Amino acid sequence: MSKLSHMDAQGDAHMVDVGEKSMTRRLAVAEGAVVMTPETLKRVRAEDLPKGSVLGAARIAGIMAAKRTSELIPLCHPLALSSVDVEFVMDDSLPGVRIRATARITAQTGVEMEALTAVTVAALTIYDMAKAVDKAMRIEGVRLVQKSGGQSGDLQNP
Repeated sequence: MSKLSHMDAQGDAHMVDVGEKSMTRRLAVAEGAVVMTPETLKRVRAEDLPKGSVLGAARIAGIMAAKRTSELIPLCHPLALSSVDVEFVMDDSLPGVRIRATARITAQTGVEMEALTAVTVAALTIYDMAKAVDKAMRIEGVRLVQKSGGQSGDLQNP
């Protein structure tokens, strides 16, 4: 197993110094899903829930969360993101909503945590907005799908 980058020789946590790394164009894509009853999905699709437009609120929440990742995840660098996109697919086969977030930046460190945070908070927002009609919803499958840029190179998860 390789050495953990956020631990010093004594095992204490510290923020990684990225000052010597070169600026590169970086991208990260994450995905996840909120599984719900077919009736709940129908109501999300029709925007027929007490709290209003579920996906509109979830998109804004995901983007805002990506921008504040360093406030939520210890030792995460604050980043000036170039863009964050949060997309939804209503999937009758789940049934539920699939979420995909893409974060981009030109920087000395990656944006994987920002993409993952966007997906997670968008999923939590969907849950919050629909919980009045479906308390059995599940958030699942949150994962990094793709990353590019930086010293560790490109990654494409199946």
